[in-house]
Amino acid sequence: MKNNTIKALFMVLIGTATIGCSKKEEAPQAVAPALDVVAATMKDVVGYTTFPATIQGKINNDVRAKIQGYIQEVYVHEGQVVSKGQPLFKLEANNLTETASAAKSGIAVAQANVNVAQVEVDKLIPLVQKNIISNVQLETAKANLASAKSMLAQAKANFGSASANVDYSVVRAPISGIVGQLPLKKGSLVGPADQMALTTIADISSVYAYFSMNEKEYFQFLNEAPGTSLGEKIKNLPQVELELADGSIYSEKGKIETVSGQIDAATGTVQFRVAFSNPNKLLSNGNSGTIRLPKKYTNVLVVPEVASYEQQGKINVYKVVKDTVVSTVVDVTARVDNMIIVKQGIKEGDVIVVSGVGSLKNKMAIKPKTANFDTIVNAVKPVF
Repeated sequence: MKNNTIKALFMVLIGTATIGCSKKEEAPQAVAPALDVVAATMKDVVGYTTFPATIQGKINNDVRAKIQGYIQEVYVHEGQVVSKGQPLFKLEANNLTETASAAKSGIAVAQANVNVAQVEVDKLIPLVQKNIISNVQLETAKANLASAKSMLAQAKANFGSASANVDYSVVRAPISGIVGQLPLKKGSLVGPADQMALTTIADISSVYAYFSMNEKEYFQFLNEAPGTSLGEKIKNLPQVELELADGSIYSEKGKIETVSGQIDAATGTVQFRVAFSNPNKLLSNGNSGTIRLPKKYTNVLVVPEVASYEQQGKINVYKVVKDTVVSTVVDVTARVDNMIIVKQGIKEGDVIVVSGVGSLKNKMAIKPKTANFDTIVNAVKPVF
């Protein structure tokens, strides 16, 4: 009886151990995650190289006083649209007016002297012709007439100069455009030798955007732009875009017109000038923006940028091979619109993981879910 009891207990222990081993062998396996994938695709894409830019009006004229005087009136305000010849400032001109009046009186006196001298000449001519008087008297009278006429001319010149100075007391717009800053107010003494201008008038019917390339960028531009000379390269360049300070793209496209062609020794850069039409006067002097220089890539291999990650200074993607991810190094030519242009490392049609990339490991199993390429590109922000 005792032996049977021991035997039964031994069988129970064996059974329990067997069950425990069975449960251990049946531990659940890790579930492969379901991740979005797309196929590497050939596309035509346009990328942009960007450069900070400053905006200036087509014509910028400094307005300066031609005479010295105190500002009596300021007729305009900053940012006002003015027409050519429109009064901007009035300078104190009391003394100038008095000088002009005196000069005008001088004309009347000089004209009277001319008239008297002319009468004398006219009177002596017939007397000389009749040999009543000598020709010496007539020549003297003619000399007096010439002198009187010279004095009249000088009086007229003096009046013209004095009148011009009176006119200069009203400072007018040299061109049609937009009034700039007004640093000087009523009561300020101004003159033609002043370093500071009264204001600036800018013609902004069209504007220029100025940007610079460093030496490396400039030589790269020369190598890539079509044409054999600098002039041809500029002529063949595509139109550029202007990104405004608020991030919006200006409605008008611009054309690169000139390149300085010389490296600025102080900055190590070359300056470019782009012309933009400005029909709505949206752009003005002193605006800033970003020039977007387009570069077209034809029939290149692309994948969404969100698929990429960096490891040890190299760019990688996870390629799917038989439902297993394989970390693959790729050579990236450029990044355009949330896509990377791949030069080598993968080929067209290769399936690439585009979601959950940060949680993956090489040789990890997944459940691929085919996603729409454009939807991924447009909806997902790049990780790197």
